[in-house]
Amino acid sequence: MNKALLAVCAAAATPALAQAQSSVTLYGIIDEGISYFSNAATANASGGVAGHSAVRLLSGVIQQSRWGLRGTEDLGGGLKTIFVLENGFDASTGKAAQGGLLFGKKAYVGMASPYGTLTLGRQYDTNVDMIGTMEAGGQWGGYMVAHPGDLDNINNTNATNNAIKITSNAYAGLTFAGMFSPGGVAGNFARNRIWSATAGYANGALTLAAGYLDVQNPNTAFFGSTGSPAAVANGVPGSNMVSPVYSGYASANSMGVFAAAAAWTAGSGTAGVVYSNTRFRNLGDLSSGPNPRGLSGTAIFNNVEVNFRYQFTPMLLWGVAYNHTHGNSMAGKDGATYNQVATGLDYLLSKRTDVYLIGVYQKASGTDSTGNAAVAAINGPSASADNKQAVVRIGMRHKF
Repeated sequence: MNKALLAVCAAAATPALAQAQSSVTLYGIIDEGISYFSNAATANASGGVAGHSAVRLLSGVIQQSRWGLRGTEDLGGGLKTIFVLENGFDASTGKAAQGGLLFGKKAYVGMASPYGTLTLGRQYDTNVDMIGTMEAGGQWGGYMVAHPGDLDNINNTNATNNAIKITSNAYAGLTFAGMFSPGGVAGNFARNRIWSATAGYANGALTLAAGYLDVQNPNTAFFGSTGSPAAVANGVPGSNMVSPVYSGYASANSMGVFAAAAAWTAGSGTAGVVYSNTRFRNLGDLSSGPNPRGLSGTAIFNNVEVNFRYQFTPMLLWGVAYNHTHGNSMAGKDGATYNQVATGLDYLLSKRTDVYLIGVYQKASGTDSTGNAAVAAINGPSASADNKQAVVRIGMRHKF
């Protein structure tokens, strides 16, 4: 009887032991709110464009609405299997985001060790991981506060398919990460290839990060990484690049982004600066995208953001940011300049629910990528009918 009882107890304990060694978590965010736009472009009866104010219910501004599964399995010896499957959706309509992809935000599996992690699948580039959290958009403002068109991708507009990523653990405050995505085109190893490398440092009040992102054929490989890339007509892919900030540069053979950021915390306040240099190189490659202006050479954008946030209480956060973006001259016309100011308040009702208020104002000048007078192009809403636009947003976010 004693042996039988021991056997029954051992069998009953086995599932509990397995449960302790692995876990799967369902998580998500629902972000919904009302947004007012001062000057949204709409087509008029004569075929021109007019500006009208508008009020819209928009989902996923401060953080995209999403649900996901996150899992780990302890393999022993400090090794763990990890995976993430994450779906983005529009809470206003219930439809899937990222072109309808089932797991369009993230879908990867990998290994974690005492030295770092290796992950394989659809992921964000390493600049997003280390620099994105230092941009105002990644802290309290969401995509409307991001740099015009999110042209440097620091606010993670575009994910990378087929990505192999290695991220180190922190050593004396230093962290390193690298990502590589082979293009997968037979006979052309470079086509659609993407890679990035970023380093970060955190020690007390000081945080630093710098990195580089390189994309071959960005219109198809990067901006077209959702489930519905633009159709090909007469052998030329259509443009997947929507924002007028860079939509005229779809024929770029490659894209390079250097970004760096620094932040300093003193008491309840944190001040930061983010710089990026984005280059759409070798314009005129029709295998990458259309080139209606017949452009050649390289389009260059320099972007500088200064931001500040203050934690008044554990429940109340205030943030403010100024961003300046300047493009170089192309085809004999001065490049576009965008000046943007933003501020926001975020109040926690509980650990999982908060309400927030965001205001953004942008003014543009010069000539944009389409060859027309630059219009204000705050991320998310329709581009303005002229060079000025303001957006006010009140929203609610719940995490589960």
